[in-house]
Amino acid sequence: MAYKTVNPYNNEVVKEYPNATEDQLQEALATGHDLYKTMRKQPISERAKILHNVAAKLREHSDELAKACTVDMGKLYRESKGEVELVAIIADWFADHGEDLLKSEKIDTIATGEAEIRHQSTGVIMMVEPWNFPYYQIMRVFAPNFMVGNPMILKHAANTPTSAQMFADVVAEAGAPKGSLTNLFLSYDQVTEAIEDPRVQGVALTGSERGGTAVAGAAGKNLKKNTMELGGMDPFVVLGDADMDAVNDIAWRARLYNCGQVCTSSKRFIVMDNVYDEFLDSLKKHFAAVKPGDPMDPATTLAPMNTEKAKNKLQSQLDDAIAHGAKVAYGNEHIDLPGQFFMPTILTDIDKDNPAFKTELFGPIASVYKVHSEQEAIDIANDSPYGLGGIVFSGDADHGAEVAGQIETGMVFVNNFMATLPELPFGGVKLSGYGREMSHIGQMAFVNEQLIVKTDKPDLGNLAGGLVATDPE
Repeated sequence: MAYKTVNPYNNEVVKEYPNATEDQLQEALATGHDLYKTMRKQPISERAKILHNVAAKLREHSDELAKACTVDMGKLYRESKGEVELVAIIADWFADHGEDLLKSEKIDTIATGEAEIRHQSTGVIMMVEPWNFPYYQIMRVFAPNFMVGNPMILKHAANTPTSAQMFADVVAEAGAPKGSLTNLFLSYDQVTEAIEDPRVQGVALTGSERGGTAVAGAAGKNLKKNTMELGGMDPFVVLGDADMDAVNDIAWRARLYNCGQVCTSSKRFIVMDNVYDEFLDSLKKHFAAVKPGDPMDPATTLAPMNTEKAKNKLQSQLDDAIAHGAKVAYGNEHIDLPGQFFMPTILTDIDKDNPAFKTELFGPIASVYKVHSEQEAIDIANDSPYGLGGIVFSGDADHGAEVAGQIETGMVFVNNFMATLPELPFGGVKLSGYGREMSHIGQMAFVNEQLIVKTDKPDLGNLAGGLVATDPE
């Protein structure tokens, strides 16, 4: 696996990085394990100060971090700047709330004495993260685990090595102890080796279904707890009484943000028949208005895709969908620029036998379905192997929430753009994975919930009466 930055706007090879050696991996494991033992005795408040400083350093280096992100994977520069600010917000939130979230919990019990659950660190966490949000994906795991005292080893995507290393450098500059976050340019075999090592006690992955299957398999074989955030075919449901001005303003953004390369991007637009024509006309208009160009230029509104390989895969999927009967309502034309640009495209008439009906199209392609009833909309939304997020637009927010509750995903937003914030849990069901990152749930993802029951004097009466539960094995 070659780790290198290739600017997707002009195809220039910017920098290549050597793969990690076996010695580097073993050093990272040893350093992380030693740090875990040290941090177990450290007050959480000390780590909160460091994490606040990480946020400050991210903001201090915002311009250079954003540029590195844009050059690595092609994201619009303003989107990269927004990502840097988001990760700083996440760091500050966990620094502010982590200590309270990790406080011991008292339990009411008939057992003799006082019972409590203590939330403790577990050990080194192996992180496997993707390219589409190079900083955000790291911070979702780093912030809560740093607060609890779990050191981390990072294997980032091969096409965003500069972003990965810069993030790790900022963490070190902020005063985090060596081993808090070690970025290594690992092979997949080395990732498996790390997972098998007894010093690693958890695995967090965001990525493809294929990658998730491999990493979860290695984790399961070695009885390591893991969280998986995988793909999505998120539905965008438009009910017949929806505010169409809001729908039309948000729909195209929900598909084209980050050039459509978002797990939670709205990929399937499921629209009631009485507003279908208006919706389709508006989506065409907005797709036609985007301006491809240099992602560093504020005037650019369509970024290139992240790699030539990704663009070619998407084109192949589009060709296959058309061959199976899908109609092109807009797009599927060449953009005459040297970078990895893909013209925003709208597909209609996708039947259940079409591969596009159940295949994630990870780029600027919108699939639009006309439905004739609310139940049909819900059925199509749920007829997917994935279940990550979704959006419902309704004239009544309460009714929209009722519909949202019938959609089989981990997250649904009613009458709004999909948002990600540290206090909101992030994750899905079905082939979109399991576990949650961020929020109070994410704080507990890799925590030992240790039960402590204490008393000054045992109740010998209960002991004699057989009320002490023992393991029969």
